[in-house]
Amino acid sequence: MLAPRDRLTSRGPDNRNCPGCAEMENPSFALVTGASQGLGRVFARALAARKQNVILVARSKDKLESLAGELKRSYSILAEVLVFDLTSQSTGSRLVQLLCDQYFRVNLLVNNAGFGVGGEFLNLPIARQTEMLQLNNAAVVELTYWLSPSLMEHPYAGIINVSSTAGFQPIACASLYAATKSFLTSFSLGLQEELRSSRMSAVTLCPGRILAEGRNGEARNGHRRFGFTYQSPGDVVRDALKSLANGGGIPGFVNKLSIFAQRLIPRRAVPALVARMSRQ
Repeated sequence: MLAPRDRLTSRGPDNRNCPGCAEMENPSFALVTGASQGLGRVFARALAARKQNVILVARSKDKLESLAGELKRSYSILAEVLVFDLTSQSTGSRLVQLLCDQYFRVNLLVNNAGFGVGGEFLNLPIARQTEMLQLNNAAVVELTYWLSPSLMEHPYAGIINVSSTAGFQPIACASLYAATKSFLTSFSLGLQEELRSSRMSAVTLCPGRILAEGRNGEARNGHRRFGFTYQSPGDVVRDALKSLANGGGIPGFVNKLSIFAQRLIPRRAVPALVARMSRQ
């Protein structure tokens, strides 16, 4: 029996249910985790608009199937649904095994799934915090490792890791969440450098505060709330895909400026400063 890293490129799925895809052989897919809502859903729509087939991964079957149907109707692409919970140990490798069993070929990995737990570390359930570590970090590492052979075979492959500006400073009452994003940013930037001589690009997406989508999936960029400037999900995704096309890196001028400014503040002063800003 072949291992997942060897089997993933064997053959493509049945495309008979995609009217505009009948001519495709061995179609490639973008795998988007956390695709049922938020940035994941915006990523899926933006990729579909670029005629990229997608595999939508999340826990909500109804939301995924609704989104997949929308993308098929609107863009005549292949949109597959995989209902999967990535918060348990080794679920990343099990998801890749499932992809192998269904012979999906992946040329873009969007590691978007993640969540944060707010509150003092010692007062939060350790089980919930362990799930956050698994989803925000371990699942990303596993998926990146096991999918890399399939990605490397494609001439225009890429990885987008959704981190946060929260990873550039310690944050009281979100200590572990900020630490998971710090790990993800460091891992992703290191991986980007390792891939520099390959044909695969890596993007480390570090957005700040993002507006929730409205009923029509729209949000206005530059909106201010509680003294913070919020970005629209659409602009965040657009910057990420543009950066991917340009060879990777940290997209978005505002995010780069924010990261630079945070590094100028003495590290010992950051936790108290961030805590005061969060309470406003």
